[in-house]
Amino acid sequence: MTNIELVRAARNGDQDACRRVVQENTGLIWSVARRYFGQGVEPDDLYQLGCLGFLKSVQGFDESYGTQFSTYAVPKIAGEIRRFLRDDGMVKVSRGIKERAHLIHQTRDTLSQRFGREPALSEISEECGLSVEDIASAELAVAPTESLQYESGDGGCSLETVLGVDGMEESVTENLALRQAINELPERERVVLLLRFYRCMTQDKAAKIIGISQVQVSRLERAALQRLRHKLT
Repeated sequence: MTNIELVRAARNGDQDACRRVVQENTGLIWSVARRYFGQGVEPDDLYQLGCLGFLKSVQGFDESYGTQFSTYAVPKIAGEIRRFLRDDGMVKVSRGIKERAHLIHQTRDTLSQRFGREPALSEISEECGLSVEDIASAELAVAPTESLQYESGDGGCSLETVLGVDGMEESVTENLALRQAINELPERERVVLLLRFYRCMTQDKAAKIIGISQVQVSRLERAALQRLRHKLT
């Protein structure tokens, strides 16, 4: 297929064509992304933002405009990157949060050796003088974005699966949007997500660590997932 044929197929919902047209236009996307190097955002993140802008150009391109596709795509790619840089959409992790997360990690290791088991959040809280909510927020803030695919302790169910996050556009933006959405959840819901999908615990085990019932964990999890679906769609 030619480039314009791939664009047509991708616009009509052909996922294979969508992947191919991005691959074949990687050079174009990078050429735009390079204009914004040195502005506090990693090159790979700029490229992913560029991919999002490119995909939007695929969906919006109209051949009746009488312009080349690349001519139409470049300002879309640049616009997506500029919008992000202007709005500062990425969740930035402050030095204080990183230091807090390091303290929590050291405390967890120390208590694990002392008790011979995974310590409860309440025990970590008491040891390092932070609230359970502060611990959850710090650990989620520094968690790797690939945790979206981590499987929980219940039937290998990942956060990606339960949110129904799939398709090309979601895959290039999830690492920019997921933390933002989680960070805006009520504190107890963040704690439940931390244990269930970042610590891969069953609802029963999460309930014991938090000190609530399994039913309450289930309700909090369901509420959190509903909020995330709303924010990410």
